[in-house]
Amino acid sequence: MQSAGLEKASHRRIAGVLGVLGALLALMLAGAGPASAHATLDSTDPRQNSVVATAPQAVTLTFSESVSLSSDSVRVLDPAGRAVDTGDPGHADGKGNTARVGLKGGLANGTYTVAWRAVSDDSHPVGGAFTFSIGAPSDTSVSATALQGAKADGLVAALYGTGRTVAYAAFALLAGVAAFVLICWPAGTARRPVQRLLMTGWTALLVSTVAVLMLRGPYERGSGVGQAFDLSLVRATLDERIGTALAARLLLLAAGGVFLSLLVGQLGQPPRPLPAEGSTGDAGDGDGDAEAAELRALELRAAERPQREARLGLGVAGLVLTVALAATWVGADHASVGIQVWLALPLGILHLIAMALWLGGLAALLVGLREGVGADVVDRFSRIAFASVAVLAATGIYQSWRGLGSWGALTGTEYGRLLLVKSGCVVVMLGVAWMSRSWLARLRSAPAEAAEVERAETEPAEVPEPVGVAAHGEDPVRRAQLARQRAARENAGRDRGLTPTRAGLRRSVLVEALVAVAVLVVTTMLTNSPPGRVAGEVTAGAAAPTAGGAAPAAQTEPGRTVELKLPYDTKGRTPNAKGTATVTLNPARTGPNEVKLALDGADGQPVDVPEVQLAFTLPDRDLGPLPVALTPEGTGRWSGTAQLPLAGNWVVSVQVRSSDIDQSTPTQQFKIG
Repeated sequence: MQSAGLEKASHRRIAGVLGVLGALLALMLAGAGPASAHATLDSTDPRQNSVVATAPQAVTLTFSESVSLSSDSVRVLDPAGRAVDTGDPGHADGKGNTARVGLKGGLANGTYTVAWRAVSDDSHPVGGAFTFSIGAPSDTSVSATALQGAKADGLVAALYGTGRTVAYAAFALLAGVAAFVLICWPAGTARRPVQRLLMTGWTALLVSTVAVLMLRGPYERGSGVGQAFDLSLVRATLDERIGTALAARLLLLAAGGVFLSLLVGQLGQPPRPLPAEGSTGDAGDGDGDAEAAELRALELRAAERPQREARLGLGVAGLVLTVALAATWVGADHASVGIQVWLALPLGILHLIAMALWLGGLAALLVGLREGVGADVVDRFSRIAFASVAVLAATGIYQSWRGLGSWGALTGTEYGRLLLVKSGCVVVMLGVAWMSRSWLARLRSAPAEAAEVERAETEPAEVPEPVGVAAHGEDPVRRAQLARQRAARENAGRDRGLTPTRAGLRRSVLVEALVAVAVLVVTTMLTNSPPGRVAGEVTAGAAAPTAGGAAPAAQTEPGRTVELKLPYDTKGRTPNAKGTATVTLNPARTGPNEVKLALDGADGQPVDVPEVQLAFTLPDRDLGPLPVALTPEGTGRWSGTAQLPLAGNWVVSVQVRSSDIDQSTPTQQFKIG
């Protein structure tokens, strides 16, 4: 009856916590304000697609946050593809959120292309291109190698992402296993499997950090993997915020190696032998027995005191190292820029540490169950895991609010969709964890199983020497047979520790750990994606009309209209969810083009949609996407001007959103020139 009451009380507490967190999430998302992370291009001088009467002396770009620049961050190319910038761009008037490059004198009339690439303050590379014209627009041809976008080489991007994922997993393994043995299972440091887990985490974190440091330069500049060994790129990376964080992580790992040696060396020692029962005296009366018991208790505390002090000292040192290691991620990622940095940084550190305690502890628990830990160890970890999940939920809700900004960003941006995937994986983990708690309850209620495990742990496996071994001691076949018998007995003794209840618990924990790997992969993808707030800023910036310089009017020519039909299906249930987007261009050549967009439903009638975006990309030149500012001209009809500076195989994309959650982006290729 008492256990049932406790179970119901536990259910009520969990329901209350979930209710409070849900209400907090709704309030945060409802009151979201502007933020920044991943630099976005706010304005340019000269303006994008503008026509200026005289040649400017410089090109200036203004971003939403501070950016780091390299020697080729801003390139300006004339219609013939020649570089007309003076090189070595810098910050305008010392402002970190700007980039300015001078222009050569005597520039002729025509259309000029500006290609830019920078590293935002949260360590992510960003880039793009735009055009402006002097005097009047003209045809232009740019060398394929002259433009360098922010898109990384495919192999470099894959290796870089893998390195970051391995680093997250290694940190969780290293910190989680160390915390597990310090808090739950000090005797585990003497076990070889636990020591291997600790060394695997430390080594993997070291190797992945070095790999990320070497791949960072090629990743930022879009070059091949061969540039990973370019020392000049490594030096440039070390000058950036993320390079400083990676260098600090390597130094902390050196201290971590010393910490691991102390952890194993002090907690892995066998306990000091205690005096025998009768060694304190032979008094037979009650007072003598009481004094002997008290003396023995004092001796027991004295014997345990060195390990308690060692655990306390190692715990403090481990906590400091863990916080410092977590800061090397948080200090160079989304939390380091935007709103409420003072709050986002410590909460980001808490989020990483809670993740490590839960996921790394699961790995240690898997080994512990195989080694035959008692129910008390599993119970201690269960409480730690519950506290970690509560911290993860609270800090995760805050990070989601900070990164999304609105409910629509959950489904309308890549960041939001990845966040939904991660949340789903975490829900699955919580479900499996609940199953693990039920197995733990069964283990607590089966003292015979726990006692059997303890005997398997404590009783030495002594194999009596068979009769006649001395006579056959020189027989190698006989020695091999005896060795196999001993190994079989040892394995049988270990397998006896895996009782049905314990085996069920281990399977449940294993599934939980496998889902945790998926969570780490999605987390890495989240850190590489622009937050939903930033995606909204980019969309708003693309849709806003340019000021301070009118876009050049497109000169239409009869007979030179190109019509592109793009079927779309947002999978929604509204009448506008399925139809055809028709894009027409005239005169379909380099320079300004008049663009008309028509949306027709499945019945061929014009349909209106909450949002539509039109953009052009030239993949062969890493140019674009170049958005088109659309002007409504009635139901399902828009017009605008597209500046297509280069000849080649272009791709037009039309993003159609038929409701708050349903959208589709059909694309089609066409040729200019």
